[in-house]
Amino acid sequence: MTESLRTLTVNGAPRRSAAPTIAALVRELSLVPDKVAVEHNGTIIARSTLAETPLAEGDVVEIVHFVGGGDHPPATAAQDEDGWSVAGRRFRSRLIVGTGKYKDFAQNAAAVAASGAEIVTVAVRRVNISDPAAPMLTDFIDPKTITYLPNTAGCFSAEEAVRTLRLAREAGGWELVKLEVLGEARTLYPDMRETLRATEILASEGFKPMVYCTDDPIAARQLEEAGAVAIMPLGAPIGSGLGIQNRVTIRLIVEGASVPVLVDAGVGTASDAAVAMELGCDGVLMNTAIAEARDPVRMARAMKLAVESGREAYRAGRMATRRYADPSSPLAGLI
Repeated sequence: MTESLRTLTVNGAPRRSAAPTIAALVRELSLVPDKVAVEHNGTIIARSTLAETPLAEGDVVEIVHFVGGGDHPPATAAQDEDGWSVAGRRFRSRLIVGTGKYKDFAQNAAAVAASGAEIVTVAVRRVNISDPAAPMLTDFIDPKTITYLPNTAGCFSAEEAVRTLRLAREAGGWELVKLEVLGEARTLYPDMRETLRATEILASEGFKPMVYCTDDPIAARQLEEAGAVAIMPLGAPIGSGLGIQNRVTIRLIVEGASVPVLVDAGVGTASDAAVAMELGCDGVLMNTAIAEARDPVRMARAMKLAVESGREAYRAGRMATRRYADPSSPLAGLI
């Protein structure tokens, strides 16, 4: 007997389907279960139970995956010695790269390889069910080789952000995540009240949130107390390329934090990245500065070198500043 058709809402659009279970629906859409996460009537469904979860008339289903917004050269011994840790995980590269705005996934993957980054941020978006064979980010940047850092880009409330990251955890098991809760679309500045609330919820559920925030030392301390595993103050508005606008507060955040501090947003060129590292930051996260460069792969390589150079300068300890000249050669004994 032919299965009766039922009307579902799949990724916001009505769809008629005879699929008796979510697993059957995923197969009907020609999707790979291991690459997606599913929310059914507001509840995230574990992959192990997709075949056991029935569908009924009027059900609402969301199917998401990671989207963007290689091998790496071996690290030197000095880099190995100067790695950094977050939430118990050790990394050599102090540069984190975003995955949006690139011409295509291939260019994105080439830029990641040139940058030496071991972490990339990824957005969680609906699967394009009209073209299930369309390439996915995971086809070009292997999450088994590069650490995916799911983020909440585009979320304007704690509820939206928490829901997004719950889906991300189901899609790939990730608990190390990047949290950002925006206050408005014009400036993309963080809403610190909602950000703090989301941090508390996520920490209570076992997530390890790296948190985008204002360059405010007090807010940074509150986020750390709420469970943030890394503090990520903005250098300037997202995508602005203005560079670090307030070195004083960034330095204060670094001095007061007991978790890693990474500048997130506003970097425009290599000198900006070097400045962030010279201030004592543990790392830098950037996307637009590389993706919108005339040559993204070359810029990725420049950013890698800038981060390494800035870190070396910080470790070396800069000379003191003076009000007047101090000659390098002694004045005594002049001819």
